[in-house]
Amino acid sequence: MNRSLLTVAIRYEQDVVIARQRARQIAALLGFEGQDQTRIATAVSEIVRNAFRYAKGGRVEFALEGLSTPQLLLIRVQDQGPGIPNLTHIMSGDYRSSTGMGMGILGAHRLVDQVEIKSSPTGGTDVLLKMILPPRAPLVTAAAFNQIVKELTSKPPVGALEEIQEQNRELVRTLGELRERQSELLHLNRELEDTNRGVVALYAELDEKADHLRRADEMKSRFLSNMSHEFRTPLNSIQALSRLLLQHSDGELTAEQAKQINFISKAANDLTALVDDLLDLAKIEAGKIEVRPIEFNVGNLFSALRGMLRPLLAGDSVRLVFEEPEVPLDLFNDEGKVSQILRNFISNAIKFTERGEVRVTAALTEDRSRVCFAVTDTGIGISREYQESIFEEFTQIPNPLQAKVKGTGLGLPLCRRLARLLGGEVHVSSEVGVGSVFAATLPLHFEEAGVAAAAAIELPIEAGLMPVIIVDDEAELRHIMAKYLRESRYQPLVARNLREARELMQRVRPQAIVLDIVLKGEDSWRWLSELKSTPATASIPIIIVTTVDDERKALALGADAYCIKPISEEWLLGELDSLTARRVLVIDDDPAARYLMQKLLEDTNVCVIEARDGRSGLAAARRSKPALIFLDLNLPDLGGEDVLEALKADLDLQQVPVAIVTSALVSRDQRERLGRHAQSVMQKSELDSARARSILTLNGLG
Repeated sequence: MNRSLLTVAIRYEQDVVIARQRARQIAALLGFEGQDQTRIATAVSEIVRNAFRYAKGGRVEFALEGLSTPQLLLIRVQDQGPGIPNLTHIMSGDYRSSTGMGMGILGAHRLVDQVEIKSSPTGGTDVLLKMILPPRAPLVTAAAFNQIVKELTSKPPVGALEEIQEQNRELVRTLGELRERQSELLHLNRELEDTNRGVVALYAELDEKADHLRRADEMKSRFLSNMSHEFRTPLNSIQALSRLLLQHSDGELTAEQAKQINFISKAANDLTALVDDLLDLAKIEAGKIEVRPIEFNVGNLFSALRGMLRPLLAGDSVRLVFEEPEVPLDLFNDEGKVSQILRNFISNAIKFTERGEVRVTAALTEDRSRVCFAVTDTGIGISREYQESIFEEFTQIPNPLQAKVKGTGLGLPLCRRLARLLGGEVHVSSEVGVGSVFAATLPLHFEEAGVAAAAAIELPIEAGLMPVIIVDDEAELRHIMAKYLRESRYQPLVARNLREARELMQRVRPQAIVLDIVLKGEDSWRWLSELKSTPATASIPIIIVTTVDDERKALALGADAYCIKPISEEWLLGELDSLTARRVLVIDDDPAARYLMQKLLEDTNVCVIEARDGRSGLAAARRSKPALIFLDLNLPDLGGEDVLEALKADLDLQQVPVAIVTSALVSRDQRERLGRHAQSVMQKSELDSARARSILTLNGLG
């Protein structure tokens, strides 16, 4: 519930001045900077002046909403006047009035984050101004709130003359700031002109050097790739012929001949492994290696590696142990490349371990977004001075087993390149004579850098599916929510941050947005406010999924649903179905009439919402934003015509088509009057399934 700071009654003209003073005072106490204080005070002054001028008075209430930063300042100005005629025209910006009517509303709309206006001839006008507190403003706790209230009550407002003097000071400060900024801009422009000349010359030189390096790098990659392919042809022949000879296809071999051919075969296999590593490195450098992510289980991967690598063990002096994860681990990544990294780690560990064990493990990192694969051995170890250089191509370090163990110096560099390609990194810790630990930390869910949103943008929206943008900076949660939607009528489009979400919205209009309100280093609260205060996006349902318990603030800024993580598939799909369903509102005090409408529309793809009187009908319309309204004229509280007038005076509802369905006799004059705002007028006796469906079809709901 929001907390009320202060209420000011508007009875006399000087109360307009008092409301402005209080607005500035409250804004200062809440941590707004000077310019924002003036903006808030001016917006309040304009709306309060309208209330006094056109409604002969009213009241203004200042309140605070939110349990977490940034909190929300709410300013409600209410009157019991005749309402605002031509409100739609005024808000469009095209309205011109000789009295200046409407200019204050438009001005206030530009000065604060959000403005909500409800106005009717019978209910007066209710204007709600919303301003998000600045990021640096401290959280207003209960104690701080009480202190603000105490300060407000202890400082009476100043007189009109002092207020005019304060406004003059504000104007002088603003003009001074404008002059300073103009001077700064002129100075910056001169500096930029000088800098640009230097940058242009520097870029030309850098482009030339970059082009030279690019050509050299391309030549190296092309050479490695071509040579690798050229080597493979004779190597394949050597291996095939060696196998034929060892299989005695052309007669028996002597023991010496068999020994020599085994040496030839082993040398060919070693050279083939070297060529394969060279080719992989060349592909990575040339950007031609492709990542093919699939969902796989770590336990199954370990099982495959166990069968593949056990033959490398020379005897019983070394044990190869695969430690099963404590809980089942599933990754969405390139299984082949993960396997290649681990094969290199394990084969190296076996080579350089004469006795003891080689242990392979996998565990989630603390943030549960990555998996750390580790290969621990009890081998000869690596001294600290070589622990970085072993990841450089063709590097071999001196070791006690050098005479027995040969290598190419390409395995570990390839592991590092592959891990980085998969969005991870490799690490080593080692002690000479004790052993080594080689680890690869990889993301649970692979996302190529910079293409998460782009990939979704390029993906065409499938026919019959409704696009839903999921904005979350945690890869695991994006993956889970996208998986929830995969078999539904929604097409998930994922974004890791607000920039990617904005890029998506430039190309696709989503049917809904699922937003994590706590994104690293980003003001998601303000983005929520922007979406809901911009006419083009205000109708898009926004579901907040977060770890912050501040539902009332989110709803005040326009969020349509709110949930604390974790969420279930049933909840998410249920909320999406509820928010994206094509809703039809039936306002009728007769339960039988409402039941009949439910039955007439039950086989259609619409969600029927019921209201049993005019006031609850207006509340339901504002809450659910229906695509169509069926309205009875004889209601117990408000007349049907009054409800119709209120609907057409509401900015959010004035475009909603209304079908009058009544049992009352409607005169020709009344029918003409209703026809100015209602799409159709009919007797309840005329309504059947065909007529109801034709109204749906007319409004694109059939």
